[in-house]
Order: sequence, then structure tokens, then C-alpha cells
Amino acid sequence: MINWLIGVFVNTVLLMAIDGYFDSIQFSGIGAAFIASMILSILNIVVRPVLILLTLPVTILTLGLFLFVINAITLLMTAVLMGNAFEIDGFGTALLASIVLSFFHLLVQKAIIEPLLQK
Repeated sequence: MINWLIGVFVNTVLLMAIDGYFDSIQFSGIGAAFIASMILSILNIVVRPVLILLTLPVTILTLGLFLFVINAITLLMTAVLMGNAFEIDGFGTALLASIVLSFFHLLVQKAIIEPLLQK
């Protein structure tokens, strides 16, 4: 449970940072980013495995790069569920944001969180 909350907090911070760098991604506030992070986490638990199974042949052919497309789809689904509180202008922006989010989440996880949890 604590690992999930840490992941949600990291996603919230990263989503706010992405909001600051991309003009085509907008949050209404920090609370909206937190709720979007929670919704994204739930979608990653429930919807993402189904999408991975349905697109398994394409994912294998692209050597896993299609997973970024699946991440972009879940990010767009989060924006649709959030309504006006979280807006993404298009699929290209969602794809780029999902790549940035995945990279920095991995970086924070490996460089900061895992060493702290091992102590």
C-alpha cells in the first residue's frame, strides 16, 4: 500500500512538471493532478493488462515499443475521465508525455525510492 502511495505521489509531481513544460497539457490545479495520478494508477492496474493482451502481436513485432502507445491511451483515458480538470490536446502530445512520464518515473524509482526503501 505504501509503495502505491509513493508511486501516486511521484506521478503527481511528474504530471505537474509535464504540465509546466508542455503547453498542450493542462491541469486545473495540484488536486487535479493528484486525482489524475490516482485514476491513471487504477487504469494501469485494470485496463492496461487487457490492452497489452489485445495488442500482444503488435507489441512483440515492435519489440515492446507499442507499450508507449498503450501508456498514451491510458493517459488519454485519464484526461477523458477528468473532464475539464485535465486536458491533453492530442494523441501525439499524450504519446510524448507518456514517454517522458515513464522515463522519469523509472529514474526516480531506481535512483531515489529503491535505495531509501532498502535502508
